[in-house]
Amino acid sequence: MSRARQPPLVTGISPNEGTSWTKVTIRGENLGTGPADLIGLSICGHNCLLTAEWMSASKIVCRVGPAKDDKGEIIVTTKSGGHGTSTVSFKLLKAEKIGILDQSAVWVDEMNYYDMRTDRNKGISPLSLRPSNPLGIDVDKGKIPLKDLEGMFPGVSGDFTSENFSATWYLIENHSATSFDQLRQAASNLKKQATTKNEGSLAYVKGGLSTFFEAQDALAGLTELGSHDAAIHQRLESDGTERVEGSMTQRLENILNRASDTADTLFQEVLGRKDKADSTRNALNVLQRFKFLFNLPLNIERNIQKGDYDVVINDYEKAKSLFGNTEVPVFKKVYAEVETRIGALRSLLLDKLLETPSTLHDQKRYIRYLSDLHAPGDPAWQCISAQHKWILGLMQNCREEFINDPRALGAIALDLDGDTRASALGRIRDTASLKRGVSLRSQRPNTWDHEAPQQVQFVEKLSDVVIGQLPNFWKLWISYVNGSLFSETGEKSGQVEKSKKNARQRQNDFKKMIEEVTHRLVKLVRGALLPSTLTEPELKLYGGWERKSGLTGPWLTQVIHTVRIIFEALVALEIPNDLLQVIQDLLLELRHNCLLVTLQHTKEDVRSLADKEDWVVDNEGVTSLPARFEQRMVQTLQSLKEPMETKPGEVNLLQLDQVQDQVAVLCVDIMKVFISCLEQLSTKRNGEPGRSGMSVDLVSPDLFSGVQEDFCPTPEQRLLIILSNCQHLEKHTFLNLAEHFERHGFTGTDKITQVSVQAVKELDESLFDNYIERKSDPIVGSLEPGIYAGYFDWRDCSTPTGVRNYLKEALVNIITVHAEVFTVCKELVPRVLTRIVDGVAEEMSRLMQCVSSFSKNGAIQARLEINALRDAVSSYLSSESQGSFKQALEALPQLHSGADRKLLEELLNTFKSSMQLQLTCFQPSSVQPVKR
Repeated sequence: MSRARQPPLVTGISPNEGTSWTKVTIRGENLGTGPADLIGLSICGHNCLLTAEWMSASKIVCRVGPAKDDKGEIIVTTKSGGHGTSTVSFKLLKAEKIGILDQSAVWVDEMNYYDMRTDRNKGISPLSLRPSNPLGIDVDKGKIPLKDLEGMFPGVSGDFTSENFSATWYLIENHSATSFDQLRQAASNLKKQATTKNEGSLAYVKGGLSTFFEAQDALAGLTELGSHDAAIHQRLESDGTERVEGSMTQRLENILNRASDTADTLFQEVLGRKDKADSTRNALNVLQRFKFLFNLPLNIERNIQKGDYDVVINDYEKAKSLFGNTEVPVFKKVYAEVETRIGALRSLLLDKLLETPSTLHDQKRYIRYLSDLHAPGDPAWQCISAQHKWILGLMQNCREEFINDPRALGAIALDLDGDTRASALGRIRDTASLKRGVSLRSQRPNTWDHEAPQQVQFVEKLSDVVIGQLPNFWKLWISYVNGSLFSETGEKSGQVEKSKKNARQRQNDFKKMIEEVTHRLVKLVRGALLPSTLTEPELKLYGGWERKSGLTGPWLTQVIHTVRIIFEALVALEIPNDLLQVIQDLLLELRHNCLLVTLQHTKEDVRSLADKEDWVVDNEGVTSLPARFEQRMVQTLQSLKEPMETKPGEVNLLQLDQVQDQVAVLCVDIMKVFISCLEQLSTKRNGEPGRSGMSVDLVSPDLFSGVQEDFCPTPEQRLLIILSNCQHLEKHTFLNLAEHFERHGFTGTDKITQVSVQAVKELDESLFDNYIERKSDPIVGSLEPGIYAGYFDWRDCSTPTGVRNYLKEALVNIITVHAEVFTVCKELVPRVLTRIVDGVAEEMSRLMQCVSSFSKNGAIQARLEINALRDAVSSYLSSESQGSFKQALEALPQLHSGADRKLLEELLNTFKSSMQLQLTCFQPSSVQPVKR
């Protein structure tokens, strides 16, 4: 904030040199708007405000004080312009002193100087004024001990002011090494001094010649009068008439008495009027001379009404130094009235000091005023105590506002105008520069109050109170400790030392005040957010939030952010860490609670993901559900980034063993909940709520043109989609989440991943077995009826003409399964077909081994069908299926005839040729990679 006026500038002083108490006139620019605006004036470093008389904005008259510096600047300080500068300087001269050997035409009053401010006489010993070097040459002290000189010159002294002065002793003591030429020069100097004294005596006589003549005439008159008195006395004695009644002297006395009475009668009225006039004149002179004192009570009253307390204090100090110890009754009476007005001012200032709210500047000002007025007690400590109680009351009122009237969202009336808090809080954070009077809530949108939960608004208001008031409270204490409350320049050393002494005695009391404020803050926050950490009596004082709903993770994060701002603001004030430990403990519990609540809410959100399954698969056979799950988990971790961040002085929450165990359990629960959602979806019927439209994002329109976007998935398709999602979870999602966990500082990710993968594998096996059971059983079950259809008999059958229809139907059914699986997820095709082929091969082996005997044609037919089936699904043969086919072939009679083997080969080739199109899907080359 810029000042209304320019700083004072001193451009001239007259005279520019002089001794102490010299009256000077200071000229310049912007020297104040009035006497009350002038708050500082120093010349050569000495405070001259007490004797200053403001004349105009360009002129000030004052007297120079006894400064330490010989030469210095003239600095003027005003309320409107601040601390000024000077382009000129003043030279302080030492007062010329008259020595004990110097002649003077007037009487010298022992060189006593009068101190106008302290009313004390400072005497200077005449011996201290003796000349230090009477010879006028350099003193060269010898090394002769004093005892040796006393032995050599008994009864005399080397001090030239002594009656027993010895010149020899003086020369030996001070000029033992001085050359002869220098001693001759010293003798010449003594002669010159004697001549100068003689000439000086004559000059003093010439200068005071008229005084001498007046004294001579007075002495002559007294001599003549005495001679006449003696002559009259002798004549009276010779006549002897002085003892006779009616003598000449008696008659003379009577005549003189009558003359006196007559004169009194004639001039009594005139003389009375003259005496009255003299008395009035004397009274007016006294009033005029001491008008400062007589006008002081009225001036004090006027200045108090105007708020010019500095002027009142300066006038009071001046009156106290001049009339504090007076014995004049009139002065005592007026001074008593002054003391009465000052007593009322002390009470007024104390009331203003204890009034809340008030700014730090006003508090310091009132404390300094009361100190200058010598107020009883300790106003500074009274102010600190009052501020402490007021801050506690404001904090408690924040809670009462929400508990008693939840709809009351108006801010607490805090008059926080005044000093900025940037000096203390500018180092807190880069995102905000907190200033006094700037509420954290002012940076929120207008609708924030209505959207945020009551507990969050309460903590925000509580932070406004603490950040708005506690810094000034701490600064007031620091000023009290270092004494700057009473003197910014260190002039009032007595008051400063007294303040420091009082502060040392009350240090423990103030520490308890800070502890009480921080504990009150912590308990109020605990009552709103962590009520389980308070006792029953504490809940009655700080609780009452049971009717409010619990906070979610983001709101708890906002609360942690706010509490951290409070902590950083107090740390920036350099408050000892032991007083702020309770806030650190609160932050640790809030962060812990935020972590658990966020993970618990995430668990509930994941549970509801099943309702959002749309069954739309991508080209990898995966729906959006795993991505939604991963995205939800990533959002959770990102929301926990700020609460889990370890600020300076905080504990790494994720390194605590108890927290690690809790986090691991909750994360595993979240994974299992999602897996449970998949299991529920696998058994969900089409008629149940939820989206059932299915679309396939594939680039093979020729193969799957029959699939429509709003196709309702069958239970088998659901199983395939869930199996595909399970594979994606195991291969991608869980590994990605493990990386996110580690990136955000979470530990124990291996255990979380291991348990999660194991759970999804169990679900995968269960769903896979269910699907295989659904698809494999019909195919396997159709083999035996198909083989023996039409009363077919292996022992009595015609010559084979080709593969029978039952096997072709089984292959078509396998092809249907292939198409269904390939449509959803091509990666599942080998796994599914291998299991189905295993079942078919096992059934064929069983059926062949159950035949008791084969005819030649029956053996050819059986071998043809087994080889056709094996060759058709050769890409999906496993060791189990190969073993089954081998056992089946071994159960058949061998073909010894070449014709039979040739017939078998021709029929097998005919089958492959006729079924080439259908069997293409079983060839590895047909499984083309899907283009992205």
